[in-house]
Amino acid sequence: MKPAFSVIFFTVMSGCGYGQLFLFGVVFVLDPLLIARYEALLALAIGAVFVVAGLLSSTLHLGHPQRAWRAFSQWRSSWLSREGVASVASFVPIFALAWCLWRGADAGALRVLGATLAILAVVTVACTARIYTCLKTIPAWHNAYVLPGYLLFSLLGGTCWSWLIGEWTGGARAQPALIVALAVACAALKFAYWNHIDARPPAPTPESATGLGRFGRVRSVEAPHTEENYLTREMGFVLARKHAARLRTTCLILIGAVPILAAAAQLVLPGRGAVLSCIAALAATTGLFVERWLFFAEAKHVVMLYYGGVRP
Repeated sequence: MKPAFSVIFFTVMSGCGYGQLFLFGVVFVLDPLLIARYEALLALAIGAVFVVAGLLSSTLHLGHPQRAWRAFSQWRSSWLSREGVASVASFVPIFALAWCLWRGADAGALRVLGATLAILAVVTVACTARIYTCLKTIPAWHNAYVLPGYLLFSLLGGTCWSWLIGEWTGGARAQPALIVALAVACAALKFAYWNHIDARPPAPTPESATGLGRFGRVRSVEAPHTEENYLTREMGFVLARKHAARLRTTCLILIGAVPILAAAAQLVLPGRGAVLSCIAALAATTGLFVERWLFFAEAKHVVMLYYGGVRP
């Protein structure tokens, strides 16, 4: 499929934002006093900005952005609508936490709000992933790797940004071991995902769809269109194998090797945490943009069989 920058920006930035909010929500549950008030307020603000920027970007992909509010009405059947509802609901604990931190609420209230925020962050990212996994017509998305991948990538990005915030504010810092574990898990899962889509069973073909395969190759007598249309433009994007291989390697380096090396260097050079955390956050975020671009570019819709395209 044709990668749309607005959707890529939305999934990456909102994912990093919700990953960071989830992490801070868990910290509030474990120990509300572990994070200083101003650091917590800054973290909530940055996470909210990431989420809002992503959500606003997603409306640019709509044919009529002014009608975006209608998406909330289909929550019973649409994962897109459920994502919208969950994302809006997540701002309730965000603002409530900010208010409680500013006013100096007790630890019990902070724990409840932190748990609520963490749960809604996971639910929102999961709904985003389900938008794609529910599409049986796109085999590259309809598999068991996509949902955990979205959750892990979100947590990796959020953890790296949390490390950066902690270093620059002099407050709580993400544990290097956590970053290493997440980076390894993300790289391993993405590698397994690529192996899966490369080695998956043959998808439907014109021969299997019509039942005429025993007679030979099936082709249309006439082309189904005379010029480019929406489907051929959006669903017919083709990525060369050599470019895909290079981008995959780049992605693994940025989301795996760089954060791992930065976290390891933190143990040896503790005084360089501000620089190392910046490198890790920027590398992981850039890697997520590459990963998400490939996620769309390598996906093929079965409708392209009708237009004489390659198998999805």
